[in-house]
Amino acid sequence: MDVSLAYFIQQVFSNPALAVTTLLTLGVIFVNGWTDAPNAIATCVTTRCMRVRSAVIMAAIFNFLGVFLMTQFNASVASTISNMVDFGGDTHSALIALCAALFSIVVYSVGASMLGIPTSESHSLIAGLTGAAIAIQGGIAGVNMGEWVKVLYGLVASLVIGFGMGWIVCKIVTLICAGFDRRRTNGVFTYAQIVGAAANSFMHGAQDGQKFIGVLFLGMAFCNGQSSVAGVVIPVWLMILCSTIMGVGTSVGGEKIIKSVGMDMVKLEKYQGFSADLSSALCLLVMTVLGIPVSTTHTKTSAIMGVGAVRRLSAINFGVVRDMMLTWVFTFPGCGLISFAMAKLFMFVF
Repeated sequence: MDVSLAYFIQQVFSNPALAVTTLLTLGVIFVNGWTDAPNAIATCVTTRCMRVRSAVIMAAIFNFLGVFLMTQFNASVASTISNMVDFGGDTHSALIALCAALFSIVVYSVGASMLGIPTSESHSLIAGLTGAAIAIQGGIAGVNMGEWVKVLYGLVASLVIGFGMGWIVCKIVTLICAGFDRRRTNGVFTYAQIVGAAANSFMHGAQDGQKFIGVLFLGMAFCNGQSSVAGVVIPVWLMILCSTIMGVGTSVGGEKIIKSVGMDMVKLEKYQGFSADLSSALCLLVMTVLGIPVSTTHTKTSAIMGVGAVRRLSAINFGVVRDMMLTWVFTFPGCGLISFAMAKLFMFVF
């Protein structure tokens, strides 16, 4: 399989299906940077450790680094996404179905983000790919359950481990700093939280960037007449392309998302913001190394809830949490059905 940049450009201009797949994938990566990436810096902004514009620029830089560096050392998340579904042996139809999956992700994600509700791009991507694979294969045979089960692991892990680590880290910080002067510790945690937000942005890129690299890589394989990418190494130019697009998307902003995640859910102090950032970054690191795709939104919000629970459960605004959970619950059937219908339509038309 030829994965050189020159060959890819040639195929994009000669194969309309690959051109559309590439544009849609880059569009989804851009939307991910726009809607999901602000979660990484939400607590840092709402605790006034950084101004919005400075935090967004920092997030864009570390998103880029996360995608580029982590994929070179450990691309297991990209591998999970690429092998999660089976589009069959007809690579032409498979490429069309992949287009439909990506189209459904863009439609669903933009609609949710316009309402100011954090979306799970990870769940949208998984639901879209699954719906398209079921459509093209005519049943559940299009799903590789051995890989798909990792999604279920990720759902549980992002909630339970995110909440648990948030609670534990915040409890430890509270005990260590119990006798310290609050004004001095605020100064320390201001800088510590900036580091934590940078780590979160890095791990967001490492997790979500790899997912979309896996999708674009799959499209390249279909264009080459191959139904899988097993044993093929991801080229560096693809890492750079995807990480750059995600960084640009992040730079657009997402202040509504920052407010929902960092301010409306729990009123945070600086030490709490640091605890949430550190715990969610550690959770994302573990999941990425294990090759388990998780929602960065899920992980961060669960960590924030864990931090809020240290003081008291009533500190958490469960109304906001409920709205987010409903959005995530609807993502799988909603985006999956859109993708299924679009795949059937695209295959009929093209």
